[in-house]
Amino acid sequence: MPRAPRTPQATPTALQQPELGLATDPRRAELEALAAQIRYHEARYREGRPEIPDGAFDDLVDRYRELADALGLEPDERVDALPGSDHTEGFETVEHVVPMLSLDKIAPGPGKESMRAQLANWYARRCADAGRPSLALVVEPKVDGVSLSVLYEGGRLARAVTRGDGRRGDDVTRQVRAAAVLPERLEGVDRGLLEVRGEVYWPTASFERHNAILVARGLEPLANPRNGAAGMLKRKDPRELEGVGLAAFAYGVARARGVELPSTQWELLQWLAEHGLPVYVELAARARDADEAAAMCERWLARRGELPFEIDGLVVKIDALDVWDRLGSTGHHPHWGIAWKFPPERRATRLRAIVVQVGKSGKLTPVAELDPVALAGTTVSRASLHNFVELRRKDVRVGDTVLVEKAGEIIPQVVGVLRESRPPDAVPYEPPNRCPSCGSSLLQEEIFTFCPNPACPAQIRERLVHFASRKAMDIEGMGEALVDQLVGKLGIVSPAEIFDLDVPRLAQLDRMGERSARKLVAAIAAARDRGLARVLYALSIRHVGEAMAADLARHFGTARALLDFAARYVAGDPAAIAHVAPERGTGAIPGLARKTADSIFAELDSPPVRALLAALAERGVRLDESVVPIRAVEGVAGRTFVLTGTLPSMRREQAAARIRAAGGKVASSVSRRTDFVVAGADAGSKLETARALGIPVIDEARLLEMLGGPDDVSGAVR
Repeated sequence: MPRAPRTPQATPTALQQPELGLATDPRRAELEALAAQIRYHEARYREGRPEIPDGAFDDLVDRYRELADALGLEPDERVDALPGSDHTEGFETVEHVVPMLSLDKIAPGPGKESMRAQLANWYARRCADAGRPSLALVVEPKVDGVSLSVLYEGGRLARAVTRGDGRRGDDVTRQVRAAAVLPERLEGVDRGLLEVRGEVYWPTASFERHNAILVARGLEPLANPRNGAAGMLKRKDPRELEGVGLAAFAYGVARARGVELPSTQWELLQWLAEHGLPVYVELAARARDADEAAAMCERWLARRGELPFEIDGLVVKIDALDVWDRLGSTGHHPHWGIAWKFPPERRATRLRAIVVQVGKSGKLTPVAELDPVALAGTTVSRASLHNFVELRRKDVRVGDTVLVEKAGEIIPQVVGVLRESRPPDAVPYEPPNRCPSCGSSLLQEEIFTFCPNPACPAQIRERLVHFASRKAMDIEGMGEALVDQLVGKLGIVSPAEIFDLDVPRLAQLDRMGERSARKLVAAIAAARDRGLARVLYALSIRHVGEAMAADLARHFGTARALLDFAARYVAGDPAAIAHVAPERGTGAIPGLARKTADSIFAELDSPPVRALLAALAERGVRLDESVVPIRAVEGVAGRTFVLTGTLPSMRREQAAARIRAAGGKVASSVSRRTDFVVAGADAGSKLETARALGIPVIDEARLLEMLGGPDDVSGAVR
């Protein structure tokens, strides 16, 4: 789609500063580039969309700390002073009485001591600080989840709060209760106050089952259990957490009043388990010293695959709790414990070339072309280099032997260079100063480089591919190869022009023919009726994913109402701004914060977007969101249904639409609040759960009887 041209930033970015002579010390330029990288990747991690592996992020932080220490940065200037915030708009923030700091890490890496040596050094410092010749240790599994602080008052669960920035976190009490991961009441505790620290995580089997459901619905699967759990905890509607299979465990106590606790970490774990909290006592072990703890950690590397959940390492803690206060902490991590991180699977291979891709937003991404290498069960021949700031920082060169790793076991990344293997003729990579697709001068925004030309052929191609994709307008048969021909041979530049295509024009393309052309024309015709939500997602507007597109469509109903509101918002109408992005609390659209709203409505109000929506309307594309009129049916209205298996005569989406039209609710998972489970052929775990909970199970025939008989469901709204 056409886009509003980008405006160059007045302030030079970290990438530009060295050339402009604004940094007197070259280390300062690298530090600023690292800070920008860390802030960006922390934000992606909090959103549940990590782009680099944990190990690669740790490498960024380690190098940042090394430079920050060498340059003598004050604590309040450093980006590593506190853990990154996980705050989400719409959640109340709560201050932690005892800060929730992240643990310092022991990890493998170029130029580092062995992990055994790192642990031995840490242990020696702790013994010296405590004034003791030795300290007993406890080794516990480091479950890859979301840290949580849970307050029990009089033995009853009173509040649950995320770690946040270590000082303040989000109140997720309702979500934790709905997920039923912790007891509402402690056994044998009926007085006092207890603040328990723990972790919410997603067991592997439950996570894979949930992903299978998403895929079956045509939705994107979640990247990994940790990010999935984080996303679930931030669902605005707690009912969405019921029955999804989240779990939790407790690993310590931050504070207690009126409750007598043991004097060691080992005994505390037993105490927590005895009072009804989930604790992995059987997976923890005591060690006499650092050597014994290191041996335990090394043995765990081979065992990690035996567990029903993911762990990314071990936590080594000093056993004597009275020593903890004496040891204190930095602003970032406590001194009483340290994380032993498992080394990621990395493979070395030769980098044959660096190519630059231009995405649908105009962002340029350098990509490494590699000698094929086996990694995590697949053969990898291409890997991301993230951005030019990171490429320069690592000094990656063509001909280098590089280390490749997968982020979240999915996306291949170049995470390091073996300098000792560098060919003598390898030269530093020079980023392009013009777009490789259209030749336009490039702009720098934060750590990224953009082509500002909305008519750039690469951008046009990527936007058309996205527009036709399954989750957007779902035009079957319009894949990347065909889009290349539409752009190159037929001169298509706008999504609206897709709806002008006819059989004669399409039939002249390679490998089409009249029959294939007729099928494609029919698919294009069907796409006209997808509705406003799908259109908004298809337009490649920044910050408008599937969920935001659906929220905007539901709230405004029509494109006309949405565009009228966008104009008011951009003009600074106080009522419009307060409607969706008030200074306090949440606006009318959940999750739409001020900065995001500014970006979305500015793009919607831009002439290119308005022109495109008008062109789509002229070609008969539906730009409203249909609402099925609700006619309450006794026995259905107000009841909650869960659908599972294959029904004889209806798709599940059609059955769900009829239930909603009759005033009922359709949930994705079975819980005690479910009234009926509608089961078809090959019903899975939902049926088993329903039987275990004693929830009535009915078939399609009984559902139709409750709804008042068969109906024409062909027009059911998705």
